[in-house]
This record gives sequence, C-alpha cells and structure tokens, in this order.
Amino acid sequence: MMFVPLQTARRLRQFCIRSYVFLASLSLSSGVLLADDAKEPSSTGNKEKSADWYQWRGPTQNGQSLEKGLPDSFNVEGENLIWRKEAFATRATPIVMNGRLYTICRSEPETTKEAEKTVCVNAETGELIWESIHNIFLSDAPSERIGWASLVGDPETDKVYMLGLGCVLQCLEGKTGKILWEKSMLEEYGMLSTYGGRTNFPAVYEDMLIVSGVMTGWDQTAVPAHRIMAMDKSTGAPIWLMSTRPRPEDTTYSTPVFTVLNGQAAMVFGAADGAVYALQPRTGKVIWKYQASPRGINVTPLVDNGIVFCGHGEQNEADRTILGSIFAFDGNTTGDITEDKLLWKIPGKTISRSSPVKIGERVFFADDGGTMFGINAKTGAVEAEKKLGRIMFGSPVVSEGKIYIGENTGKIYTLKPTESGFDVLGQTRLNDGGEVFGSFSIANGRLYLPTNKALFCIGKKEIKVDADPLPKQVSETFSSDKTIAHIQVCPVEMLLSPGQKAKLQVRAYNAAGQYLRLLPDAAIAIDGGGSVSDDLVYTAPSDTVGTGVLLTAASGDLKSIARARVIPSMPWNYDFEDKKVPLFWIGAAYRHQPFELPTGGNGLVKISTIPKGTRSQAFLGKPRVHDYTVQAEVYGTDKKNKVPTTKLPDMGVVNQRYTLSLEGSQKLQIRSWVSLQEQRFAKTIPFEWQANTWYTLKFSSENKDGKAILRGKVWKTGEAEPETWTIEGEDLLPNTIGSPGLFGNSTDAEFYVDNVTVTANSK
Repeated sequence: MMFVPLQTARRLRQFCIRSYVFLASLSLSSGVLLADDAKEPSSTGNKEKSADWYQWRGPTQNGQSLEKGLPDSFNVEGENLIWRKEAFATRATPIVMNGRLYTICRSEPETTKEAEKTVCVNAETGELIWESIHNIFLSDAPSERIGWASLVGDPETDKVYMLGLGCVLQCLEGKTGKILWEKSMLEEYGMLSTYGGRTNFPAVYEDMLIVSGVMTGWDQTAVPAHRIMAMDKSTGAPIWLMSTRPRPEDTTYSTPVFTVLNGQAAMVFGAADGAVYALQPRTGKVIWKYQASPRGINVTPLVDNGIVFCGHGEQNEADRTILGSIFAFDGNTTGDITEDKLLWKIPGKTISRSSPVKIGERVFFADDGGTMFGINAKTGAVEAEKKLGRIMFGSPVVSEGKIYIGENTGKIYTLKPTESGFDVLGQTRLNDGGEVFGSFSIANGRLYLPTNKALFCIGKKEIKVDADPLPKQVSETFSSDKTIAHIQVCPVEMLLSPGQKAKLQVRAYNAAGQYLRLLPDAAIAIDGGGSVSDDLVYTAPSDTVGTGVLLTAASGDLKSIARARVIPSMPWNYDFEDKKVPLFWIGAAYRHQPFELPTGGNGLVKISTIPKGTRSQAFLGKPRVHDYTVQAEVYGTDKKNKVPTTKLPDMGVVNQRYTLSLEGSQKLQIRSWVSLQEQRFAKTIPFEWQANTWYTLKFSSENKDGKAILRGKVWKTGEAEPETWTIEGEDLLPNTIGSPGLFGNSTDAEFYVDNVTVTANSK
C-alpha cells in the first residue's frame, strides 16, 4: 500500500507512512516461496538488455555510455541545462529505465516528518510520477546519508530494487511504485546500518537479486561477517548465502560486477574483509580471492577482457605501513591470488571511493584528494595526471572517449585524455553550495547529475539520440559435462510459524556453476523438528516454543544446508535457566553469553570484550508483529575510572521498531531513528538509577488513530509494579510493525539480562 501516484501523493503521504506496506508484506509468507512455487532457475545468462542506465555504472557495468553527441559543458545559468529539481537532491546516482528516472532521497528534510523515499520522475521533464515513502528506524546513520546505495532496475521485468539506509529492501513495480515484496534485512538477517551509512548497492543477475552487507545472524552466522545473499528476484526468497572472513573492520559498498572469466560466469566485488572476490553468481562458490588490505574495499572493480582493475585507500595487506594502492591482475584463474601474481601495483594511491574507467589502453582512477590518474593498463605506468579539486566521491563515466566527473565541492569537468595529460572540454562550478557524492548517469541524450542540493538534467535542446549498439558480451562456455559438482537446497533461509509449510528445491550445478536440473529425490535430514514430504514440502514443528532448524540435503557425497527459524505466536518467556541464548534470536549469540548471575540463577551478560559489538541490537521474532509488550529485567555493573567518575551501561528493549533505553547518563528514553532523535521522534526524561541493582523494563506499543503510542515503565525488580507509566510518547509518523528485541551498550560497563517476556496486548 506504499505506491503513490502523482495526483494523490501529497494527500496520501501520511497514510502511506502509517501503512508501511503492512498488508503487502503480510501476503508474502515471509518470502519463503520461490517464484511460481517451484520454478526452475534460469541458466542461460542475462538476456540482451537495453542501453538505459538501469544500474549505477551503466548497462555494461564499467561506466561506459554508448551514446554520442552529448554536450561537453553546461552551466547553472542555462547552457545545456534542461531542468534542475531541488526536491530530488540526493547523494545517490540515479538510474534511468523506460523513460523514467529513479532515485532515493530525503523526504521532508529537516522536519519532524523526515523519512526516506524512492521517487520516479519523468526523465524528460523532471516531473514526479510517484514516490514511495518509508521511515528509517533503529539506525545510527544520519539523514544526510540517505541515498548511500543507489537503486538497480531490471529491464526484463520493469521492476526497481532499493536497499534503504536502515536496511529495508524493497522490490517495486517500475510504473506505479507498488511494493511487490519487502524485507527488513536488519530484523531478519542482522544487517548493520552504521553511522557511516555504507549500505551496499543491490544487483540483478538472471532470476536473482544479489544483496550484501555486514550481518550478525543466528547460530553459525551469529559472528558478524560481510555476507552476500542471492534472492529470488520475484519473491525475495533466499537462494544462497556466502560469508567472507568474520569480524571485519568495516562495512563497505563495492557493487558486484558480472562477467565471464576463463569461460565461467563470475561475480567480482570488493569485500569488508579487505579482499577482492570472484564468485559463481548462481552458487556463491568462491572462484578466486585477492587479499588487498586488512580493511574493507569500497571501490567497484573494473573488469576488462578478464583483467581486474581496482584500488583502495586503507592499509595494504603486503605492507601495512603504506596506505592505499591501485592494482591489476588476471582474473582468468582460480584460488588465492598472491602478490607475485599481480600484473602491476602502485602503492600509496588512496582510491577508496571512486571506481575506475578504461579508455583505449589506459585506466583512469580519481583518488580521494581529487586527482585524476591515467595509467597504462598493461604496465601500470602513470602517463597522465590532473588535479580536479580536493575531495572525490563520485566515479567517472565515459562517452566517445570523454570523461564526465564531478568533484565533491561542486566542480564539474568534461575531460579528453591526451597523450600526456587531459584537455578540459568543459568546466563549471555549481553556485548553490551543492556537494557531489554520486556520479553522472547517461540516457537518451541526457546526463543526470545528483548533488545534495538538486538533481540536474543536462543535454542539448535539440536532442538527436545516436548510440552504438550494446557490445557483444563475452560468452559463457556451457560445458557438456553434466556431472553434479554442487547442490543447493533453497530457500536457504526461512522464517516460519509452527506448522507452516514451505516448498523446497534441491538444485544441481556442474563445476562451472551452471544449473543442471532439480533433484526431487534428494534426501533431506532434519535437525530441530518438523518433517519433509516426498515432494519436498517442509512442515515446521507445531509444538515448538521457538527453535532453529537445519535441513541438510544430500546427493551422493554432496551436501547443502538450509536453515529455518520457527517462531510461535506470543506470549514468549525466556528465563535462560538452560544456560543458552535462544538459537533463533538474530544478533544475540555472539554479543550475549549465558552467565551465572551475581544474585543467583542464570541469565545473559552483554559482554564488553567484543570489538565493535559492545553497542548492538538483537531481534527475537518476526518483523511484522505489532501491538505488544516487551518486558525484561536488567542489572548494570559500574566501571570506575582513574578519575573519580563512574561509567554505566545503556540497557533497553525494542518494540515495534522503537527502543526504550535506560541510559547510563541517568536518563530514560524512547526513540526510533537514533541520529534524528529530537527532530524526528524521541521522548527523554531524567531517571536516576543505580549500578548493581536489578530493574524491570516494560515497554508497550499500540497502533491507534494513525499514531504509534509508546509507553514505558521502570521499577526496581521485586518491588510492586507502578500503576502509571514512567514515560509515554506518540509518534505521528509511526512504525506500525516490528520485531521485539534487546538493545544494549556495554562499552563502559557490562550488564545482565534475565526474564524476558513478550505478550500481545489485550484487546
């Protein structure tokens, strides 16, 4: 219910935010079905696609436009400026598909109604067609970083996919904005949205949508890692899940590039663990890996005839005293790529944001300080260099051998590489104070430039579009070998109710990651309850109080594991006397440990010894529940410093995408969007509490009259519960659904949790 045609956009805005795709999301069975229930996956490669700019690096994923006759210059006074729209200011690179431009931007910025929105506008006129608005919740990222991840379009289906700043993933109908399916990646998979933003760009391959991010899941995936998930693009059902090295230092935003290496379909990307990977896109199996740095890679690699060009701005793995490097290697290989296998490397160049392009025999990189380098693609020799400005975020794009790029402070260039440098064909400076974080998009004779002040459409008044045809793609070599080398049971992750059924598939692939056939007779062993019928329908256990299930498919010596979280209806009660963290909780097991409580009995301790995990959230159930009450007992320790001060933890519970937090600063707070507390929504009161004392937190949510009514209580455990609420607040732009959870910050001191209950509100 979140699609808003232009003629009703303003009138229905409040209703759209309140609805928050509640009905649409309920109808999808939590995304546990594959498209058409048991549709076989595509295995013939992507169809030839249009030359629209439907993904941020263009149709060939290398920053190259096929169009001719684009203007060399423009200015804000009107030369070659077709339109300028402040309403669509953004840091995201827009996409263009079927005459429509799509982007993500701030909705009603700097107001109490601020939210995130996907917009669709007429690419010729800049007029709004539809907008889809939703709240950001439980995120540290500030509003200025909305649009960190650009959209991706699918020209085969005319659908658009977005991953928002708060890790909401949506599939939208391109013409209308109707939300076809949605997932809260934070609540379902523990995807992190940090203060830095850095949400990853989604990508489409065949019948799959590829998304990734640092996730803290459950059981085997409870330890944080940069994880890549392939989903059925029609339903959101997960097909495969791959984890890079655990405990990464960073979150990143390197976009997957799909190519063919040594005849094999491959997906190349930079990861949060500092490596550049190539995976089989249909299976997630690693083809090769180059460990470039101990920290995350943000640059999207450029792949040209199998040669991989990339850069980073962090420490080098080979020499950690040097920051940054540019490098190239032959991707037609397998296994670990060592330093001696690089074709060339230039240490000391900090390329941590802008992705490269190639013209002729040169590769062009823009470093973080705004200097453009032209590098011989074969030798690595720097053959051209030009200072463009001070700060570079966007990436260059190319048309007819000309480079279009915007420097962060508002300097816009059109450059023509020469034998020894660059000719400046066009140069202007934005006079509105706008900053450039994205890149140019090119479609139908026009260039689109995003800034944080406006979205620009640039082109010649008399448009005569001329373009070269899409280049013929390197063909994947389809093997005649039908030997099964890999099997995949899917959906690989499921979120079910007791007794709920889910259709499974066991897919067979050869060694090159090419789909062979379904295996309807595969044996599936179950650990955790439930049953699988002869036609591979899994039925979740009906008598569970909540569990995690492993489903292991076997065919000969090959195995594949799918997982299901089975969560019953409320009420829930957890006393931890079994000395375990509930298996199916998201983001809990790694950061919480069973512990013998200082006052007797067993509970959980939110430990302070986990790097980058002392401040975290855990989610206990499904993201689509509402109108319930969470209660927990908490016990904060104190940490005395060398100076005469005492440090206390923050302890809280999560309800319907709001947090009730007992702050170590002697406050009690209800909030949702962490970085926009007082502006967007928060209620804070002074509240004195003491260390080494048990307190009971009680937090209730109620959807009523288009508002979320939030009520909290705090009292010393063992004393009578107060009759009145300690703190109350009303959110006029409410979150109407959300998983119950726990919040805590043990950076300054550890704390304990016991007797967690979740109950539906009585009607």
